[in-house]
Amino acid sequence: MIIIGENIQIISTVVKEAVNARDKGPLQALARKLVEHGAHVIDLNIGRRKKDGPEVMRWMVDIMHEAIPGIPLSLDTTNAAAIEAGLERCQQLGIEAFVNSISAMEDRIAEVMPLVAKYQPNLIALTMTKAGIPVSAEERVSIALELLLPPVMEAGLPMEKLYIDPLVLTVKGSQEYAPNAVETVRFLKQGLDPAPRTVVGLSNISNQVPHEGRSLINRTYLVMLMAAGLDAAIADPLDEAQNEVIRIVEQRDDSTPVGRLLLALYDATAAMEELDRSAVDMNDPEQVAIWKTVQVLRNKVIFADSYLK
Repeated sequence: MIIIGENIQIISTVVKEAVNARDKGPLQALARKLVEHGAHVIDLNIGRRKKDGPEVMRWMVDIMHEAIPGIPLSLDTTNAAAIEAGLERCQQLGIEAFVNSISAMEDRIAEVMPLVAKYQPNLIALTMTKAGIPVSAEERVSIALELLLPPVMEAGLPMEKLYIDPLVLTVKGSQEYAPNAVETVRFLKQGLDPAPRTVVGLSNISNQVPHEGRSLINRTYLVMLMAAGLDAAIADPLDEAQNEVIRIVEQRDDSTPVGRLLLALYDATAAMEELDRSAVDMNDPEQVAIWKTVQVLRNKVIFADSYLK
């Protein structure tokens, strides 16, 4: 599982102040911490930055290269000129780059795909059109096949560099999208040959959920996504409980009751089956919390902030 560290984003007050002051210290310290906690790629979300986007992105690439040499960087902005500046600097420094992102909107494809053709970075592509994000997995797959793959192929980008994002929305108000994102990943990985890679913005699943409940939802959903074949997640590497879940799944560690339950969830999802209630010790509060979370994520129970009670 490739973890793209999400923490360097302009909506953070600390990050915004550091970027505006060109103070590399806090940003470099955060980047090192993310890598120490398992991030394989660092996302650099600078927002639109209409006036100084190219200069800011070049500076960000430089200070990241200084702090975490050899770590790939994800250039996350709607500013195409800033993306190009970042790609050019990454190429000069020998840094593997990701472009985050394109959608199926014609104007976005027109401004970004020439850069993809020129620099051949990894590319995150969103299953979204001007009409928005469809609910069904079938419609999202159609967007990928009919609107995203053709310009990618025309740009000569190898399939292993394409990361399709089915777009995860929060369970708080949009939980019907949750199971369909899992199924979109499954189809893309099993139905195409060669298959693209897949990625999600994991934390989106718990947006607007009270802070104390977010990690449980995130990491439970991640197990389901991994079972469907997910390759990468834009996520918080500082979430130790989430990191432990990834370890349990990847190592098939069934040495604890919770580990056995998580593997049962993984195996059931991989087989396109429901998690059997008999796999859950209803006297164990931690297992009960996972069970209830799965029911929300499968859209079997309507989410409420008090769903665990």
